[in-house]
Amino acid sequence: MIKNLLILLTSVLLLSCTETKIQTPPNVVLILTDDQGIGDLGCHGNPWLKTPHIDAFYDEAVRMTDFHVSPLCTPTRAAIMTGQYPINNGAWATFKGRDALAENCLTMADIFKQNGYKTALFGKWHLGDNYPTRPTDCGFDTAIHHLAGGVGELSDYWGNSYFDDVYYVNNEPRQFEGYCTDIWFNETMKFIDKNQDKPFFIYLPTNAPHDPLIVAEKYAVPYKHLEGDKIIDANLYGMIANIDENFGKFDQFLKKKDLAENTILIYMSDNGTRYGYNGKLGYNKGYRGIKGSKHEGGHIVPFFIRWPNGKIQGGKDVGELAAHVDLIPTLAGLCDLKIPEKVRLDGVDFSPLLTDSNKKLPNRSVFVHHRQDWRQPKDVDETCVLKGPWRLVNGTKLYDIIKDPKQKNNVAQYYPEVVRQLLKDNASFLKVSKTYPEYKELPVQIVGNDAQTEIKLTIQHAIGEDGGIWKCEQVAAGMKNKNNTHVLKIEEDGEYIISCCRWPKECPGPVAGIPDVNPKNRFDYEAIHANKVRIKIAEQVFEKEIGKEDEEVIFKVSLKKGKTMLTNDFVEGEESYGVYYTYVRKSSN
Repeated sequence: MIKNLLILLTSVLLLSCTETKIQTPPNVVLILTDDQGIGDLGCHGNPWLKTPHIDAFYDEAVRMTDFHVSPLCTPTRAAIMTGQYPINNGAWATFKGRDALAENCLTMADIFKQNGYKTALFGKWHLGDNYPTRPTDCGFDTAIHHLAGGVGELSDYWGNSYFDDVYYVNNEPRQFEGYCTDIWFNETMKFIDKNQDKPFFIYLPTNAPHDPLIVAEKYAVPYKHLEGDKIIDANLYGMIANIDENFGKFDQFLKKKDLAENTILIYMSDNGTRYGYNGKLGYNKGYRGIKGSKHEGGHIVPFFIRWPNGKIQGGKDVGELAAHVDLIPTLAGLCDLKIPEKVRLDGVDFSPLLTDSNKKLPNRSVFVHHRQDWRQPKDVDETCVLKGPWRLVNGTKLYDIIKDPKQKNNVAQYYPEVVRQLLKDNASFLKVSKTYPEYKELPVQIVGNDAQTEIKLTIQHAIGEDGGIWKCEQVAAGMKNKNNTHVLKIEEDGEYIISCCRWPKECPGPVAGIPDVNPKNRFDYEAIHANKVRIKIAEQVFEKEIGKEDEEVIFKVSLKKGKTMLTNDFVEGEESYGVYYTYVRKSSN
C-alpha cells in the first residue's frame, strides 16, 4: 500500500511539474527584416533565391497570408511598437522629425516589461535617436543598435559600413567586429544565455536587406550569374541568404537550449521590396507595387509564427486580413499580458485564428496612411483602405485583389456601393483619430535631462520643405538643402550650449574644411564656403563668423522651460542652408 501511495504521489508531482512547465509564460522573439518583400523568399515561390532555413520554418509555422504593414520603415515600426496606426501615433515618415515616437508613448516593450519580462532589442530602431524616444527610454532593458534608419546614414556613427562598425550598447558607442546581421543574431543568443531564467521579449529588427547592398562575397557569388540578364542584384540576394543562415543557426540554438517549444517565434518584414518589381528586377509574388507604394506589393508582407506549446504550428495558412497594429493585442492574448486601461489600441487580437481554423475576425477595414513629410497624411488622397478582397487606392481606384492581384483593373464604376462603404469606414476612422491630439504634435528632443546630457541633431531629421539629406556621402560632398528646424523641449530654465558643426564629433574637422579622415571612410570630401552660422531659438536670433580652423561654432543662450523651435543655418553670402550636425546641452556654469 505504501508503495502504491508513493507511485501515486510521484505521478501527482510529475503531473504538477508538467502543468507548471506548460503554464510558464512563453518567451517572445519578433524578427523583423528591412525591405524584404513578399516575394523575397524561396517558400513564396522565388525562382532564384535560396532560403532553406526560413523555408523550413515556414513549413512548421502558421502563416498569415493577408498580413499588412505600412509601405515604409518607420510607420510600420511605430505601429508594431504602439498598436496604433501611424496617423495616430505621429510617426508616419522616415525623416523630417516624423521618424520618432511621441513623448510618453507606451510601447510593446513597456507592456512586456510591466508583465515581468526581460526585454531587449538588437538591430534597427528608427523611432528616435535622442531622449525620450531611444529604445532604453521605451521599455528595453538592453539595446544594441545603430542609429537612424540604416547603418551608415549620416545620423548613425560616421563611417559605419556593415562590417566592423560602431553600434550603441544602451546608448554608449562600442566597436564591434563582424557583419551587422551576424552581430544582431549573435548578441541575441548571448542575451538569451544570460536571461533564460525569466521570460524574455526580444525584438530583432535587422537592417538587412536595406540598401546599401553590402554583404560578404561568398553570399553573393551563387547569384552573380543572374546579374548579366539583369534579373536580380546578387548582393541583395546574398544579404537575404545571410539572414537565412543566421535564422537557421538561431532556430537550432533555441532547440538546443530547450527553448523552442515555449518560445513564440515570429518572422516578418517591415514593407514591400525595394527592388522586386517593374518587370525588370526580382520577383514580387505576382503583386503590383514596391516599397512606398499604396498598391499591394508595398504593404503585404510575410508573417510566420510558431509556438509549439501553444499549439501554433503545423504549416498552415490563415487567410484573414491582419495588420501590424494587431500585434500588441494578439501577443497580449497569447501571453496573458495585462495592458493598462489608458492605452488605446487600433488593432484586434487574432490569436484565436492561430489555433482554430473555424474562427473569424470582424469584417473590418484596415488603413494605410503615411506621408513622407512632417505634415499629417492626407485623409483620402494617397491612402489605401483594405476590406476583404477590396483595395480602395487614393479614394477612387477599387481593385479586387483576389481576381486581380496585379491591380490592373479599376472596378470602382461597377461597385459604387463598395467605394461608398470604404470611404465611410475611412471617414469614421479619421474621426476617431482626431481624438489623439497629443500624437499629432511633432516629437520633441528633450534637452537638459540627466538621462542624456547632450543631444545630437542632424539635418536628416530637420523639418523643412526640401528633400532629404540622409547619407554620409551627401554631407561629405557638401550637398545643401533648406531643412533647418528642430523641436526641442527644455527641461528647466537655464543657460544652454548650442554647438553647430559640419562634421560629427567622431569625425571632427573644420567647418570650412574637411576632416583628417580615417582610411576606412570611403567618401569624396568637399569643403563648403559658409562664413557664418545663424540660429533662431525662443524668439532670439544669433549669428557668428566661422573661423578658418573652427570645428564648431558655439552659442550660449538663456532658455525657459517648455517647448521651443530651433532653426540653424550655414550662411554663404546671400545663400543659407541647414546645419548638418548640432549638439545641445545644458551649461555647467
